[in-house]
Amino acid sequence: MAYLKKISTLGKLIYPSLMWNFSRKEKDLYLTFDDGPHPTITPWVLELLAQYKAKATFFCVGDNIYKFPEIFKQIISEGHSIGNHTYHHLNGWKTSTASYLADVALANEAVTKQTVLQSDKKLFRPPYGKASISQLKKLKKLNYKIVMWETISGDFDQSISSKQCFKNVVENCTSGSIVVFHDSEKAKKHLKYTLPKVLEYYNYKGYTFKKI
Repeated sequence: MAYLKKISTLGKLIYPSLMWNFSRKEKDLYLTFDDGPHPTITPWVLELLAQYKAKATFFCVGDNIYKFPEIFKQIISEGHSIGNHTYHHLNGWKTSTASYLADVALANEAVTKQTVLQSDKKLFRPPYGKASISQLKKLKKLNYKIVMWETISGDFDQSISSKQCFKNVVENCTSGSIVVFHDSEKAKKHLKYTLPKVLEYYNYKGYTFKKI
């Protein structure tokens, strides 16, 4: 499966207005979780994060918010950030701009029915990291802060080992990195191996885990 474990400098140069990482000055990491909430995996993630007093950001699929509203509320009540990940987990490259924006709006409706988001913190991450320039421009006009990443764990990749998933993180992370995990059934095996080790590894090194 082809994907960049670490976003290239070129990508940041092409889309400088998107969020790729934070300041390198402090020993902070920004863990993010896509595709939830999930009925069993998300609560497990939340419990593990609490053990390390870690905060994170969850990019939620609108359909899953409606299916598991109590877990969605738990994410918020435990002090984590939430973001929009479309309603149907759409690939922007295969979707018209009008349909894509309508789907994002549906997901936003699911979010706002459960909680009131601060207007200055409308976070959005395109599924698969794929959205057209037109889609991105229109989302920004709607005051969305588009969050990409610097390091992707590959926890969804069934062709790699769990050990490789852990290596993908520790070999590509530095201070200020935004890291992608998935609280999904597909990622469950690798996530349950990798996330505890990542938290332990960077906690030992004196890092703080922050939400966006």
